[in-house]
Amino acid sequence: MFRFFSGTAGYTSDLVYYPAMKRISEFITRLLVVWVVLAGIAGYLYPPVLTCMKGHIEWLFAFTMLGIGAVLTPKDFEPVAKKPHLVLMGTIAQFAIMPALGFVIAKLLRLPPDLALGVILVGAVPGAMASNVISYLARADVAYSIALTSMSTLLAPLLTPSLTYLFGRTYVDIHFWPMFLSIIKIVIVPLLLGLSLRRFFPDIIERISFVFPLMSTIAIALICGLVVALNRDYLAQVSALIFVAVVLHNALGLLLGYGAGKAYRFDVKRCLTLAFEVGMQNAGLGAVLALKHFSARAALPNALFATWCIITAAVLAELWGRRVRADETG
Repeated sequence: MFRFFSGTAGYTSDLVYYPAMKRISEFITRLLVVWVVLAGIAGYLYPPVLTCMKGHIEWLFAFTMLGIGAVLTPKDFEPVAKKPHLVLMGTIAQFAIMPALGFVIAKLLRLPPDLALGVILVGAVPGAMASNVISYLARADVAYSIALTSMSTLLAPLLTPSLTYLFGRTYVDIHFWPMFLSIIKIVIVPLLLGLSLRRFFPDIIERISFVFPLMSTIAIALICGLVVALNRDYLAQVSALIFVAVVLHNALGLLLGYGAGKAYRFDVKRCLTLAFEVGMQNAGLGAVLALKHFSARAALPNALFATWCIITAAVLAELWGRRVRADETG
């Protein structure tokens, strides 16, 4: 889904600055964790620099979804058409494992209602778009990763509010339809618009496609920084349990995702892909939904998870990628 790793064709000789712009965009995108941390520091030290964006964060997220739709091609959906049962199996694993894990972890750690809801929301959102990049870096099954992310994103309007209601109603009142409409507005509509732009203006979109991962990187960093800014005073009171919850959720998601692949009798590459898809969540969407429908505190686990899951997945991808390269050269 993020195409900075595959190269971009179509630039003309008169655009001599294009290769340099593309390299800069790729460099910035690869440092997502750095920008998220810096945005968090900025939000904590000087909240007004980010809190002024609170009323516009939905539009920012919607714009990134438009970009994601614009870089998708019919080829990305081939795995769904050719082997739909494999995509369905992976999607079931994701939406079965992560929401249930969030609920169990919140109960075991006895988190306060807002934080418990935030952890559950982390589990109920679709897979992270960054998992496609991580799968590429780990030399896993990128096509399968893109298919899973696309499918879970398309199902999010129904499954995210349903699962949040199922597991979160013991903590707070959950209203299905407002969440459903929010996801339609900030995820599905921009995604379809992006696909339309790709369909009718393919040359232009291909030429500027390197910009879209950059936009997503900036958006995720700003969303996480905003959550920190809104929770500045509360952060000093937060128990280490919330950090434990995030680490456990991510680690168990990766482990059980891989285990689900084994249970499905997938090969190692596809098991690894499913592990990344299950263990990495679109926590940026979770943060936006929490800010709109619940509270800034409920957004906090999402901001922490968005940062932590990328760190762990990147480390695993590097270790596994080295192993694959060693096997290929040895």
